[in-house]
Amino acid sequence: MSPSPATTRVGRSLRRSTRWLRRAVGRRLRVDPRALAAFRIGLGAVLLADLLLRSRNLVAFYTDRGILPRSLLEAKRPLISQLSVHALSGDILLQVGLFLVAGGCAVALLVGYRTRVAVLLSWLLLVSLHARNPLVLNGGDSLLRRLLFWGVFLPLGSRWSLDALAGRVRDRARSGTGARGRVVGVATAGLLIQVVLVYATNAGFKLGSGRWLSGKALAYILRLDEFTTPLGAALAEVPALLGVLEVVWLGLLVASIGLVATTDWRRGLFAGLFVGAHLWMAATMRLGVFPFVSVVALLPFFPPGVWDRVSAAAATVRASSVIGRLPPWLSLPKGEEERDGGRDEPQGELAGRWQRVRARSRKAGQAAGVVLVVGLLVWNAAAVGLVEAPDGVPGSLDPAEDSWDMFAAPPTRDVLVLAPAMTDDGGQVDALHGGTVRWAPPPDGAAWYPTNRWRKYLRSVWATDDPAVLHGVADGLCHRWSRAHDSHVETVSLYAVLEPTELDGDGPVRREQLVTHSCRG
Repeated sequence: MSPSPATTRVGRSLRRSTRWLRRAVGRRLRVDPRALAAFRIGLGAVLLADLLLRSRNLVAFYTDRGILPRSLLEAKRPLISQLSVHALSGDILLQVGLFLVAGGCAVALLVGYRTRVAVLLSWLLLVSLHARNPLVLNGGDSLLRRLLFWGVFLPLGSRWSLDALAGRVRDRARSGTGARGRVVGVATAGLLIQVVLVYATNAGFKLGSGRWLSGKALAYILRLDEFTTPLGAALAEVPALLGVLEVVWLGLLVASIGLVATTDWRRGLFAGLFVGAHLWMAATMRLGVFPFVSVVALLPFFPPGVWDRVSAAAATVRASSVIGRLPPWLSLPKGEEERDGGRDEPQGELAGRWQRVRARSRKAGQAAGVVLVVGLLVWNAAAVGLVEAPDGVPGSLDPAEDSWDMFAAPPTRDVLVLAPAMTDDGGQVDALHGGTVRWAPPPDGAAWYPTNRWRKYLRSVWATDDPAVLHGVADGLCHRWSRAHDSHVETVSLYAVLEPTELDGDGPVRREQLVTHSCRG
């Protein structure tokens, strides 16, 4: 029995609608391979910068002689501690070795050498490093892990890389050929959606904050001495300008879905506005590598026209300078597509079996990718409370830790954690900064903490009421002092100096004691 004309028309209409929907979604989830190359270079540069900054506090943060020995980590975060290769030993030699290996992988990622292996190892080592001391992490660290994860499944080395130059690339853009070819699939969907979710969830938190809706949030944030740069402090004196910038930023966050809803130059314009906002943050606030991680995350959103101009500018520079004598990594010859490294495809019956295996593997990979994207959406929904998270065990992973609520509720006070220590001869020294103890907050915000990681850690310590954590920090400062000086200290105390921030000036300073610890055991 043949179908009726009405049924046939409905079937055709459904097929046309399905094809239109697939094309529309594909246009919004595809990425230029040169954007992925820039993304790869950015990831490598950020990883290197992050490792160099962390290396300043390698002993303090990642060894048993520091402020978070493995015994304390295992007691407080038993599940997370099992994920860390860095926690296999508390000795400094292992940490130095792992930092060097991670640096080598970051360099390989930067230049595109054995890119797939480099990004996988970089991700694994970063997860391990973060698990070794989760108390020094921020939203940028969480985003960086996710960017590397999706990068494992993307052809990051297909352009502007040593792999492309040597003909080792086997990743082919799914649609089109040459420089205009695009990459589209579950991995590009996961990467782009993850970035949008960061902004969308942050917008949700800010819309629930009375301070952001009142237009005074930036004014309060830029009065936090421990965060603000000299430029930020100067802008804090121009409240009218801050009010305008706050409305623009909140509007961008609310409209962040436009990063995937638009295409071509409109998407590029959207991404450019976000990049400008993050560079403004880097200039006005001490946020470490966080703004630059965000800039790298936005690179895949830029359309082919942007990368055409980048390639043309690079070609001009090569032709007119000494760079022209270097290998042309910045572009492949016109019309050349990725090569397969000279490997022959199997022939005959074996070829048929091989093709079937590859087809099944692709389908399994796509199914797994869909599950990962759905899991990503559910995890972020649980982080903002839209979905109830399952009850966890102590030390388990918590979606609330990835809630992307950065500055949704601006802090209302500066917090300076001090560590006065008593020496053998009865004197008092500053075990954190060295020298004499300065109970009044310093006028220069950069002097409040040794590094951004120290600020994050000590603010976390101040917020906790766990005696084991407080004593662990004090004990680590005991060891830190004895390594840096010929003398020992008898006790180390932790104090928090609290300075309320108001739009018309700082409030009265208050001091509270957190713990006193004996360095003699």
